[in-house]
Amino acid sequence: MKDERAPASQQKSLRFGMFMGPFHATNLDPSYALERDLQTIELLDRLGYDEAWIGEHHSGGFEIIAAPEVFIAAAAERTKRIRLGTGVKSLPYHHPFVVAETMAQLDHMTRGRVMFGAGPGALPSDAKMIGLKPVDMRPRMDEALDCIVPLLRGETVTKKTDWFELCEARLSVGCFTQPTMEIAVTSIRSPAGVVAAGRHGASVLVLSGVDDDSLKAHVANWKIYEETCAKHGHQADRARWSFAIQVHLAETREQAKKDVGYGLEKWIGYAHDIVPAPNPPPRNMSDPAAYMNERRLAVIGTPDDLVETIERMQEVTGGFGGILIFAQDWANWPATQRSLELIAEEVRPRLRGSNWLRQASYDRNAPISADNRALARAGAEEAIARLGRG
Repeated sequence: MKDERAPASQQKSLRFGMFMGPFHATNLDPSYALERDLQTIELLDRLGYDEAWIGEHHSGGFEIIAAPEVFIAAAAERTKRIRLGTGVKSLPYHHPFVVAETMAQLDHMTRGRVMFGAGPGALPSDAKMIGLKPVDMRPRMDEALDCIVPLLRGETVTKKTDWFELCEARLSVGCFTQPTMEIAVTSIRSPAGVVAAGRHGASVLVLSGVDDDSLKAHVANWKIYEETCAKHGHQADRARWSFAIQVHLAETREQAKKDVGYGLEKWIGYAHDIVPAPNPPPRNMSDPAAYMNERRLAVIGTPDDLVETIERMQEVTGGFGGILIFAQDWANWPATQRSLELIAEEVRPRLRGSNWLRQASYDRNAPISADNRALARAGAEEAIARLGRG
């Protein structure tokens, strides 16, 4: 019998999701913006996206969700299957026991759809308001994770640091998901994130560009992750390695470039004025979309362009398990929704090989259409003759 399984390159299941800071320019009404974020999660759920990660920020005006757990609780009531994670919870700002208790409660309320994403906090302006120094943020994240992970697994923890204390602490209820929910740590460029993830066997969320230099840096980080996992008795799994990228799609490249004229320049201003990452795109360019595409800082184009980019990313990295679309207002609301629809309609099935059986059926029958037409005609003629005799 002929082997008609999907090609090996199409048998991998690539997850699609969203990384929702979110980015909203300061002209947008905040109450409306939060409602629209919830509507975006509902749309993703209807379109079959796998997951959404919700951020925590407290300054800068653009990223307006301060309590991702509160947002997740509301989003869970509006959705059926999409998984919802903190993307990320800024651990230095919170007592680790309260974080663990909150996430365990959400795990029950969502019946296992919640994920716990952890980070040190992205904005120095957030840390300054509560008297923290950026240099202390990652050590604090590591100290908090050392407590939160065992707590979520039902263990008893005693630990004293210069900013929190736990005395035989144990969750009052524990998690719905056993042994615990998915745990993830962000990775930007340095190996600090993958080291923290590897120590706890957590997933890795990459927040970075998709140019070859950035991807090669993440390949090096992945090797460190594998080594750290092995050292601590965990199995490194590429299915738990996800990349968040900037994307806006339309039916044509020209339309996509026109769409992002709505808000890309405002986002570039935010990258200059608030975000601490180095080398933001220049302001006031004549064609910022072209700049973003040429330097592979984003995909502003068609479904074909995104498929090509993700295939290149898979080739350079050796394979990963998830693509997360950054939530932003580069385009207006209808165009943004259409972009998400195009990913679901055209990008996801091609990369997952969802239609190979359908195509195989079409390809099998198209060459013999004349024979099938003759058979159908003969069947109809026989029925007419038979009924006429009756």
